[in-house]
Amino acid sequence: MSRSAVSRFNLASMLLFLAMVSCEAHLTPKYYANSCPQALSTIRTAVRSAIARERRMAASIIRLHFHDCFVQGCDASLLLKDGKGIISEQKALQNFQSARGYEVIDSIKAAVEEVCPGVVSCADILAVAARDSSAYVGGPTWTVKLGRRDSTAANKDLAEQNLPIATDNLDKLISLFDRLGLSVKDMVALSGAHTIGQARCVTFRGRIYGETNIDSGFAKTRSRRCPSTAVGNNTLAPLDLVTPNSFDNNYYKNLLTNKGLLHSDQVLFNGGPTDDIVRLYSKDQAAFLSDFADAMVKMGDISPLIGSAGEIRKICSATN
Repeated sequence: MSRSAVSRFNLASMLLFLAMVSCEAHLTPKYYANSCPQALSTIRTAVRSAIARERRMAASIIRLHFHDCFVQGCDASLLLKDGKGIISEQKALQNFQSARGYEVIDSIKAAVEEVCPGVVSCADILAVAARDSSAYVGGPTWTVKLGRRDSTAANKDLAEQNLPIATDNLDKLISLFDRLGLSVKDMVALSGAHTIGQARCVTFRGRIYGETNIDSGFAKTRSRRCPSTAVGNNTLAPLDLVTPNSFDNNYYKNLLTNKGLLHSDQVLFNGGPTDDIVRLYSKDQAAFLSDFADAMVKMGDISPLIGSAGEIRKICSATN
């Protein structure tokens, strides 16, 4: 073989290698098409079963995905319990006695492991489960890109730094989302996940007793099971009083009448730059659902571990 032919061969080999690396280094909806074709149907069946048992679980699973992606990317770090060298993100202020549904993700992982051992990551299971949860309760669906791997570490401090809290003002919320590449519109759309789910009394006590931009009748209703003293902290109230179990745009309609349950909800409609987006979503449910789906895809792209980074955990709560 001539020197020029060798050079052409080497160049072709290099290009082929780079193409393979490029394919492996990007998330794709078809990632498990050959390695685990039953993955998506297995996850969907388990998610539907869990939500059928407890409707609230849909909101809990979506929230897990959100709280995972906001801390060192969508890598299932949130699912890790305390272990050697690991302080669990579950102990962070925003997650402690609040984030839930870990056992559902564990059961989904076990079901997937039965059909495809060691193939599907917990990070991907969480992403798919969030999509399937939305769809099951009447929300949008979207194409989930796959190929994430699982982290081998957690970061409780970063969780407390990056995750929103119920008392955040609008500027803080915009900043938290912006640092992760999410726009103001993404933030308002993703906040619409509060159209389902519940909040603890301790997270909205300050709003119903101490704020003026709240409907008086709404505040009185909420105060019946949430006293002003530090009693009943864990008593739950629906984030959307009107249709608490349906994924719709009533969350935004509530904001227009000062019936946002959390301070961080009502700041989205309080004379600021997000008012117009809230008005749009309150009138146009299709726009909200479409933007929510787009924002979930965008959030799912935050700093995934790909290629040979991280691992595929055998169980989601511990590293291998």
